[in-house]
Amino acid sequence: MVLLPQAFPPAEYRLVSLVAEDPVQEAKRLRYAERWYEATQVYRRYLQENPGGPRSSEVRFWLASTLQQDQRWDDAAAAYTEFLRSHPDERLLGKEARLNRIQCWGIRQGQNPQATPGLLSALEDPTPEVRVSAALQLAKVGERRAIPSLQAGLGLARYSEACRLALLALGQQPDTQALPAAGRFLVLKIRNRSKPDEVTVRIALGLARAVTSYLSEEQLRQMNRKGFDAQNLMDQALSSPKGSELFSVEDKESSIRLYVE
Repeated sequence: MVLLPQAFPPAEYRLVSLVAEDPVQEAKRLRYAERWYEATQVYRRYLQENPGGPRSSEVRFWLASTLQQDQRWDDAAAAYTEFLRSHPDERLLGKEARLNRIQCWGIRQGQNPQATPGLLSALEDPTPEVRVSAALQLAKVGERRAIPSLQAGLGLARYSEACRLALLALGQQPDTQALPAAGRFLVLKIRNRSKPDEVTVRIALGLARAVTSYLSEEQLRQMNRKGFDAQNLMDQALSSPKGSELFSVEDKESSIRLYVE
């Protein structure tokens, strides 16, 4: 008995067949396999055949994202621009596309002539996160027109620390009133040398700021005369890196230490 080899179609034919059945799903599988170039070819073929198809917005977005994954920064930025032009009403994907395009432009500053103008125009974007992301990229090349957006970004917890460092790198003092107090605590540690235990008092910085704001001018002056500047202390607590010691006092009997946590 002679066994004849089964006649399988060539791999190229099988790929074309799958693409013909569901090109978007096939491109997704290629992306998961990190076969970026092949995925972009499938997406582009779909758009050539269905430029206004029901899934064209999804395909244009993932085409741009795949180009970005493949580190083809200029092509990715152009593809995001095409997506935003073709689908201006896409809110969630539109925001993500604008943020991703900023990353591509940021990498290509000084090499792509469209990068810096694009980032500068993004400073006028209606979404705060997009404005701040563009400002952070511009700050890397010393662009001082980014400063207002960086100051505004101090109030966004996700971007606050990056904006603070970018402002300092540009020689600009961060606006401490804009810094978020969330996640920071003032910690007071008191140790009596004659006792083994240490007393620790922890208070949320937001609460400490609120209490300070209720002090009268006379109370603040009395504290200043005793060497305690409450407002300056709050500013330091907001602008200093976490873990920074604000002050410490020691004598023969006890020690007091205040720091940011």
